[in-house]
Amino acid sequence: MKITKVEAIILESPRGYGIHGGEASGPKYRSLLRVSTDAGIDGWAEIETQPHALKAVIEAPGDGTGFFDGIGSLAVGEDPFEIARLWDKLFNCTMYYGRRGVVLQAISGIDIACYDIMGKALNKPIHALLGGARRERVPAYASTLFRDTPQAMKEAAQRYVDRGFSAVKFGWGGFGRDRHKDAALVQAARESLGKDRVLMVDAGWIYPRSVDETILLIQAIEPFDPFWVEEPCHPEDYAAYKAVAEATPIRIAAGEQEGTVWGFEHLIREGGVDVVQPDLSRCGGFTVARRVVPLAEAAGRSICPHAWQSDLLTAASLHLNAVLPNALFQEYNVCDDPISRSLCRTPLRCVDGWLALPEGPGLGIEVDEETVARFRVADA
Repeated sequence: MKITKVEAIILESPRGYGIHGGEASGPKYRSLLRVSTDAGIDGWAEIETQPHALKAVIEAPGDGTGFFDGIGSLAVGEDPFEIARLWDKLFNCTMYYGRRGVVLQAISGIDIACYDIMGKALNKPIHALLGGARRERVPAYASTLFRDTPQAMKEAAQRYVDRGFSAVKFGWGGFGRDRHKDAALVQAARESLGKDRVLMVDAGWIYPRSVDETILLIQAIEPFDPFWVEEPCHPEDYAAYKAVAEATPIRIAAGEQEGTVWGFEHLIREGGVDVVQPDLSRCGGFTVARRVVPLAEAAGRSICPHAWQSDLLTAASLHLNAVLPNALFQEYNVCDDPISRSLCRTPLRCVDGWLALPEGPGLGIEVDEETVARFRVADA
């Protein structure tokens, strides 16, 4: 089997990012990748990145040196089953303009799509290719944005309780500018969730904080028993992560911005985080994630995949969660925009706070090409 085409597809949502009518909407633009083969089998991936930049990286022409070619042309002609060799080729041949960022995200997408192809060709779900599922379902947490007021937080948290979630993560949004307001928002969420449900906080590293300020923030919300505080420090500041992790009994989670096995080695060893959060669409795909798992396990760290996109990326993450020695949660983006909710023909269903593993071949979930056509950016 040979790869014949790598296609970057840009989707545009009718809504912008943020809270609309009481619920969050995802990004304005979304990235899809379709990898086609001469066997007539297509693989799909959803990538959290800047879609127009991704398209340029995929479609860029080369100069014949083998180091400045577009990633799409590097993959064409390769066997998707030779995934480790293909991964190394894509990474090494983009060394002069890649290694991280959108280039690694493009490699991640091709990797996910190749696993989808392999699973479809073998009539096996991806978790079978990763070594076999240890569980049939994973507890989901509702992943959403912070609201701007305590009352809005109470109302939002109650809605997730009513929907059957036993865990909720609030992040970014109205959080991060004022420590006292932040504490009030977290307190309001806890009051609606009650003491027996899990509450996570994504602190939003985008707002610069010193180590001391970060510790004070965590101390301010500690009385409300957050299960973890996610990304309280800049992704590259491993020393800050280590200092914060050592100063608080609250779990510190990070890793959605990290990529490559070498990057995760630094995050685990130098950052000392408690929960490692690889995002399959950013870290290097399944090829990297499956190597991060034993690193985290050997260091006594937990793994919880990050996945704040549609059901397509969530499904991929469920396959990774299926094979973990110990699974914490599956992130479930509750955004109600049409792309998040309609990109797959049969949306994932969260039942009593749990998500069942996709059992069909490959990703086990089918892209709705009518939705793709409806929201696809013209000439893109």
